Amino acid sequence: MTILHKGKRTVGCRWIYTVKFKADDTIERYKVRLVAKGYTQTYGFDYGETFALVAKINTIQVLLSLAANLDWPLHQFDVKNAFLHGDLEEEVYMDSPLGCKMGPNTGNMVCKLGKSLY
Repeated sequence: MTILHKGKRTVGCRWIYTVKFKADDTIERYKVRLVAKGYTQTYGFDYGETFALVAKINTIQVLLSLAANLDWPLHQFDVKNAFLHGDLEEEVYMDSPLGCKMGPNTGNMVCKLGKSLY
């Protein structure tokens, strides 16, 4: 927690509650996560460019061909949300979460994000 600097804005946040079920429809666990409302940011003020690395299909085809010809082992994994927990280069401040007890005289305290929140 830090004090909000002059000229900086905050993004809001909210709690997302989910109930996870087993195959037999019994409750497995309760899941909660905190998400930042990034859609409230303004281009040029709160952030600069956005960029996500995407592999070209030609590159994937060449790598698969090499692996087949050189007898390399292949492993499959999912990286669809690898960008979600990346380090932030900009200073991004988030309002304190609802229900977060911070103590007396902390009305202008905010969270400074070090990693992106989904």
